[in-house]
Amino acid sequence: MEEPKEKAPKEEVKADDLTKIEGVGPKIAEVFTNAGISTFKELAAKTPEELKEVLTNAGDQFNTATPDTWPQQAELASEGKFEELEKLQDELKGGKEEA
Repeated sequence: MEEPKEKAPKEEVKADDLTKIEGVGPKIAEVFTNAGISTFKELAAKTPEELKEVLTNAGDQFNTATPDTWPQQAELASEGKFEELEKLQDELKGGKEEA
């Protein structure tokens, strides 16, 4: 008798630690996850304006967040370029380019 073949596990996307993005804390990461953005790749695919809209819809407490560099940071993280990400983050202050 043939052994039953194991079902291939469903392709489950593992959530990334979005708090690795400078300026994204646990609460903002939770907001993004609830909005369907749980990986660096998904975050990188959004514009700063789209991210700001998600934050605005989540409540006034997120009004001060500035997601201008988050897609760029997420792009590096999604490609595993953590050294480049660190260099970029060294130039940032709270996720924003220093003036």
